[in-house]
Amino acid sequence: MIYFDNAATTRAKPPEVAEAVARAIGSFGGVGRGVHEASIDAGMAVYDARDKVARLLGAPSAARVSFAANATMALNIAIAGLLPDGGRAVTTAASHNSVLRPLHKARDERGCTVGVAPVGPDGSLDLAAYGRLLEGGADLVAATHASNLTGDVYDVARMAALAHEAGALFVLDAAQTAGALPLDMGALGADVVCFTGHKGLYGPQGTGGLAVAEGVDVPPLLEGGSGTHSFDERHPRFMPEALEAGTLNAHGLAGLAAGVAYLERTGVDDVAARLRALTGRFEAGAAAMPGVRVLGGHGGIDRCAIVAVDVAGADSALVADRLSSDFGICTRAGAHCAPLMHRALGAEERGAVRFSFSSFTTEGEIDEGLAALEAVARAVR
Repeated sequence: MIYFDNAATTRAKPPEVAEAVARAIGSFGGVGRGVHEASIDAGMAVYDARDKVARLLGAPSAARVSFAANATMALNIAIAGLLPDGGRAVTTAASHNSVLRPLHKARDERGCTVGVAPVGPDGSLDLAAYGRLLEGGADLVAATHASNLTGDVYDVARMAALAHEAGALFVLDAAQTAGALPLDMGALGADVVCFTGHKGLYGPQGTGGLAVAEGVDVPPLLEGGSGTHSFDERHPRFMPEALEAGTLNAHGLAGLAAGVAYLERTGVDDVAARLRALTGRFEAGAAAMPGVRVLGGHGGIDRCAIVAVDVAGADSALVADRLSSDFGICTRAGAHCAPLMHRALGAEERGAVRFSFSSFTTEGEIDEGLAALEAVARAVR
């Protein structure tokens, strides 16, 4: 098997991730639910994960990092908490459904308005149109750092500056970029960064969260047990507990800390450089093939390790199935939870076949993937 579906979940992890989870499973109690060794060990592991994620994302402190099950949950928390009833929100056509659907829910159930900045057929964001949507003010901008379909990385520093000029808070969906690109939320001007653990951070599934800037108050989406202030009728409003109702996934967060530690040792700059080289190698080969159209990839200020293709007008599911059954190549076909991006790129009817890489991908695997893609393209033409 050659695994090219890392934009969904990284399959190859640093070995210490599994080791950390195994140790945690055999020793941890509940975080903040006791003063005994098993609970204290779990709490220390969670704090270690907070501290490491805060450093990686440029968060003000470990206390400004709250954990959630994934980026989807984090985005729902941020959007529901920061967009007032009847408020104005802006996003882009590059957004994932984890941004679009919470915004549409706010539109349908709370009387909010949602403006969507368009994306061109090359994957580029129309920044002029984005600026026009902010005229007259807005309450919230929620936007992706990089398209999960094409890998295009957008100028979110400029977007955040324009949002702030309009009086809006800026929520960044960093599902594809956290760990894959250097990311400093202060330098970018992001008020909230939502991340997931199971992609570029090399952590287990079921881990993720949001880093919140100082002075930004995100009300809880969920209320329940916090381990403290049990006689209060409402959930605590102080970070990070405000956004963490219930028992945390300490076992998974121990693995997340190990994944981030790997990135710290390796260096995110070095990881990003390797991913660019792998992606460039694959894209160059794919673009030269008859019948293969590479979607986007040059519409941003950088590129994540994603190459999406339309193969000879064939249905993407058919192509992905042939790649898997005949060559053992794992890809992702379909709409990728990014409907507006598919429409912009003319891939709505057939979907796209997405190849996505990790720092554990080898040049040999890239070349085998290209050979398989060429064979399938030739067969379906």
